[in-house]
Amino acid sequence: MRKVILSALILGATMSYAQNYTSYFTGNTSDVSTIPQGGICLMGGATEEDEAIKWFLNRADGGDVLVLRASGSDGYNDYFYNQLGVTVNSVETIVFNDASASNEAYIQQKISQAEAIWFAGGDQWDYHSYWYNTPIQTEINQAIANGAVVGGTSAGMAILGGFRFTAENGTVTSATALSNPYDANVTLNWAPFIVTQNALEYTITDTHYDNPDRKGRHMVFMARSLDFTNMDVKGIACDEYTAVCIDENSLARVFGQYPTYDDNAYFLQINCELSNPYPEVISSVPLTWDHNGMAVKAYAVKGTLAGTNTFDLSDWMTGSGGEWQDWSVDNGVFMEAPGSAPDCNASLEETETQIDILPNPAQDFIEIKTDANSYSVSIFDLRGNVVLEDKNNPLRMNLLSLSEGTYWAQTNFEDGRTARRMFVVLR
Repeated sequence: MRKVILSALILGATMSYAQNYTSYFTGNTSDVSTIPQGGICLMGGATEEDEAIKWFLNRADGGDVLVLRASGSDGYNDYFYNQLGVTVNSVETIVFNDASASNEAYIQQKISQAEAIWFAGGDQWDYHSYWYNTPIQTEINQAIANGAVVGGTSAGMAILGGFRFTAENGTVTSATALSNPYDANVTLNWAPFIVTQNALEYTITDTHYDNPDRKGRHMVFMARSLDFTNMDVKGIACDEYTAVCIDENSLARVFGQYPTYDDNAYFLQINCELSNPYPEVISSVPLTWDHNGMAVKAYAVKGTLAGTNTFDLSDWMTGSGGEWQDWSVDNGVFMEAPGSAPDCNASLEETETQIDILPNPAQDFIEIKTDANSYSVSIFDLRGNVVLEDKNNPLRMNLLSLSEGTYWAQTNFEDGRTARRMFVVLR
């Protein structure tokens, strides 16, 4: 057996119950304030990679570790507290039993006091539906801004991307997604959620990459996101038992047990060498995003115990210990082949961004700022549905019919180009 599954029995731990959450506590009950180093640990699923978890815990600087989850119990407490040889002040696991726990002052306080926050596996839709636009989201993002290190496995890794597959309607296979990128189970969210200081902005993560194969569906997630947002979409993925740990300088180290096991991480980016990188066919039919087999550039990296193989997310070009591949999809069939590093001079975001929205957040109206002389405007919700449209070249759009939430404004230019900006409506 490759690894030992953590026991649910935690000796010496204390636990407390409330109607809407359960808390399990191990360690010193007196809070300490240390100076965490920040960073992000992305774990691909199955059991944890010990060396990556040591990296995560060391960055807490001996402080308090908080595990947040929506199912399960206390399996992390002793593992984090005394099984890896890293000294921390305490480990507390809080299980959200329902969405109302997001209003609990106790949980909000614990997040604000944590030097490290770990998101367990489970169902990422629980995290979205429980936490989005709540005090929990606010407190987590403030903790990150204050220097707390964060990490997660499986669903916990999925929610750390700037763009995300939410699994609102359940999971989706590569075969289903490739045959219909707009299948009901391909549920994506492009609004800010867990904000990791721009390290993962516009990046979609995926997990369990080798069990089952998920490369095809990840391509669909990226294609849909590129088509919808016009942003420079990227992807990070991990096999099971594999982790990507990103430090404060955006250097990603890949942990695993290669060569004993074939543990891989992947860093995906739209091929910047293409003058028009958008999918050739993206609708409710099999995806074609081919561009002569070079739609996406992938840097594949083996994970080692020491985390010696790296990829630099500050430029998305510089790597060690990996190899470049070309990925594409032709009529719903995913393909990969050996490739070369892209030659990038400007990002898609820099070349395609052509509008601004004022005010943002908005209430009753928005003004569209652009250098184009003639355009129409469409407003989309986060599911990609058109909720408002004006084809009379508006400079100002009335938003009174929209409920509070996050939307995208798309300008449609005379020459066929489009550009989108996200904005928030407050009531």
